Amino acid sequence: MEILVYGIINSMTLALMALGFTLVYGISGLPNFAHGALYIVTGFIVWSLIHTLNLNYLLAMFLSLFITGLIGAAIYRFILIRVRGMATSEIIASYAIGLAILEGLRWGGFKGMTYTLPVFIEGSVEFFGVQVDIQRIMVVGIGVVVIALLWLFTHFNRIGLALRAMAQDERAALMLGIDSDRMAVMAMFLGSFLAGLAAVALLPLGNIVVEAGYNVLIMAIAVCIVGGLGSWVGAIAAAFLIGFLQILTVVYVESHFQIVVALLAIIVTLILRPSGLFGRQKELEERV
Repeated sequence: MEILVYGIINSMTLALMALGFTLVYGISGLPNFAHGALYIVTGFIVWSLIHTLNLNYLLAMFLSLFITGLIGAAIYRFILIRVRGMATSEIIASYAIGLAILEGLRWGGFKGMTYTLPVFIEGSVEFFGVQVDIQRIMVVGIGVVVIALLWLFTHFNRIGLALRAMAQDERAALMLGIDSDRMAVMAMFLGSFLAGLAAVALLPLGNIVVEAGYNVLIMAIAVCIVGGLGSWVGAIAAAFLIGFLQILTVVYVESHFQIVVALLAIIVTLILRPSGLFGRQKELEERV
């Protein structure tokens, strides 16, 4: 039961980390390697608003999510738009931005274990005979709500439908009058917002450290590659696959091998099924 309970929690954690990355790539075809930096920036913004401006925790969280979304939109509007369509340049530019943000935070003094966020609700409960922190249960609940709201947004909202059209066929969407750059800006806003949402849900479980940004980026890339780049369903399926493999590794091997599981999942997927579980890219044998 511990493997089942913590497997679900870890899987939903990975899904939250990866949804923003998947959404941006699925809509605009842009691999946002600044995703991990935006995740950690949100944590530092929340901490700063609470301790510098003495804002209410809930208000600080909402403001930080909006600010992070604007940062992501600005990154695309003023920088990434100039290299869009050039795959290598997109990767280099977005990674350079993320690196500059993370190392800038480190240089600015945001390092060490002194920066933490309070949990939403203190305490723990017994769940199927397993003692679980309430915060971790809330992470699962937040993940389920986010996935449901994303589905509703992309199926019943006008902007969401336009984003789906872009993801399915950009040229056809352009012929229908949908502005691809405007939709890409919207995708970056939403993707950054989701990265920030993952941060405010997960960072109370640990410390706000720069290194977490790199770890989140690796996990998001692993989930998206295994699930299939651009596939939201694939990302969720891959999150559960990698999430349970990591918990099994913790139980039967050692906890510090969790990152190795994610990296091995990337390698094995690229060898056996380059398009991922639900990817739309051509597989290796189709390209040869």
